[in-house]
Amino acid sequence: MADTAGTARRAWPRPFRPRVGARLGYLLHAGLAANPLYARLGAWLERHPRAYRAFTAAERVTKQELFGCRMCGQCALPATGYTCPMTCPKQLRNGPCGGVSPTGACEVHPELTCVWVIAVERAEAAGHGADLDLLHRPVDQRLRDQSSWVNYWQGRDEDLWAEQPLLGRQLGLLPVGDR
Repeated sequence: MADTAGTARRAWPRPFRPRVGARLGYLLHAGLAANPLYARLGAWLERHPRAYRAFTAAERVTKQELFGCRMCGQCALPATGYTCPMTCPKQLRNGPCGGVSPTGACEVHPELTCVWVIAVERAEAAGHGADLDLLHRPVDQRLRDQSSWVNYWQGRDEDLWAEQPLLGRQLGLLPVGDR
């Protein structure tokens, strides 16, 4: 008899520890920042399907190898310490679930560290811990397998996360003395 729960569990994404440091990720991102030249490149790629497919394939291989990228088309790496939240088995874009163990292990893959624990460690080490306070909007599944770089350069992901971080009081959290 097949273990259907085990089979399903193996099919879920697995938390991935990036192979490139967060500081290097932020530096590389600065070199890929949206500008008029990249906007023109993105528009040109979209008008030339073969070039777009080749570009997207190169992006997939590179980002998959370095960050475990799942090609959601709406890259959250710059706001998550260059840790792909889509490698969370539950694909949570806004922090860990309630099942993270006290040791930081993933609930679904207990032999692995929760991707959000990794993100916090990396973002804080790179001086970008406040980025994790940004509220991420849900993933638009229609953009899956598209180039997130082209989408970024074309301005399609300008509202991927809230402009201002949510404050504890907005989440219903109050300091101990105010309760």
